[in-house]
Amino acid sequence: MPLQLRSPVIAAFAFSVFMVAAYAQDPVAVDPAHHKVEFENDQVRVIHVVFPPGESSVMHSHPCLIAIGIADGELTFRLPDGSTRPAPIKRGEVVVVRQPVAHNPVNNASSTHDVMVVELKTGCPK
Repeated sequence: MPLQLRSPVIAAFAFSVFMVAAYAQDPVAVDPAHHKVEFENDQVRVIHVVFPPGESSVMHSHPCLIAIGIADGELTFRLPDGSTRPAPIKRGEVVVVRQPVAHNPVNNASSTHDVMVVELKTGCPK
C-alpha cells in the first residue's frame, strides 16, 4: 500500500526535505571547474573558488562557512526560490555565513572572482 500524506504539515515537511536534498549538492562534485579543494580534515574543508568574467555555476550548497577575498569581486547569487542577491567581496575581506546556504553563483562582472571558502563541518559560528 503506498504511503499517503494525510496531513498538510506532513506534506509540507516531506516537500521541504525533498527540496533540501535537491539543492544539497557538493560544489566540488557538481562544478569542479570553479571549485578546488585545497585542504580537508574532519573539521573543515578549504575550497579555492575562481569564477572568470561571464561564467556561472550550478545550484549547490555549502554548510556554514567563512569566505576570504583573494581579489575584489562580485558575484550574483541565484537562490533556490528564484530570487537573486549581489555577493561582493573585497580583497582581504572576511565574510562569515552562519547558516547553510544553497545558491548558483554568476559572475557578470568584468573581473575574475577569487575567494577561499572554509566550510565548517562541526557546526556554525555564533
